[in-house]
Amino acid sequence: MNPKPTFSDRLRIIFKWIIDPIATFLNGTGLTPNAITLLGLAGTTVAAYILSQGNMTLGAIVLFLFVIIDVFDGTMARLRGEPSDFGAFVDSVSDRYAEFITFGGLLYYFLTHGDMLGAMMTFAAAAGSVLVSYVKARAEGLNFTAKVGLLSRVERYIVLIPLLLFNQPLLAVIIIAVLGNFTALQRIFHVRVQGHERMRKVREAKKEYVQ
Repeated sequence: MNPKPTFSDRLRIIFKWIIDPIATFLNGTGLTPNAITLLGLAGTTVAAYILSQGNMTLGAIVLFLFVIIDVFDGTMARLRGEPSDFGAFVDSVSDRYAEFITFGGLLYYFLTHGDMLGAMMTFAAAAGSVLVSYVKARAEGLNFTAKVGLLSRVERYIVLIPLLLFNQPLLAVIIIAVLGNFTALQRIFHVRVQGHERMRKVREAKKEYVQ
């Protein structure tokens, strides 16, 4: 089952005309793709601290800037002719840390303001975000595909950043909590279909062997 291009895949194609030149420039500075990955994580940490202090608008701006910076690491590696499994691994792990840290900043903000609904929704949003990524990784480890669903990482930031910009953190985490966990379920059922199809083929192969 061939996965369709994701929304983030389409964005990379659409904006290739600007991503490639910037990535080329960054390569020329001597920075490595992994350095850009870690720079994005550091910037996200700063944004999370700002969010934890209740400055949602500034936090959203800083978060946006460093999410954009994190776009370039994979392209830099490709242009250098040095794409590696380890680099992809570092990028994926740093992305998960970045989301955890961001939600951690929001969780701190809600807890210090006694907003239990906000705290619980932030926890649910973080759980959904992690499960979306985990289901995909686990599926691919079993040779299934799971690049489907409504709210992947890019879409989560598209929801989160504008709502934080307009000081709506509770609405942001509620939407991500609901749609993030829905996306995880979409991926689970997508893998289930593939699993049943694989078992059907195995049963048919056994019947042919017996005959």
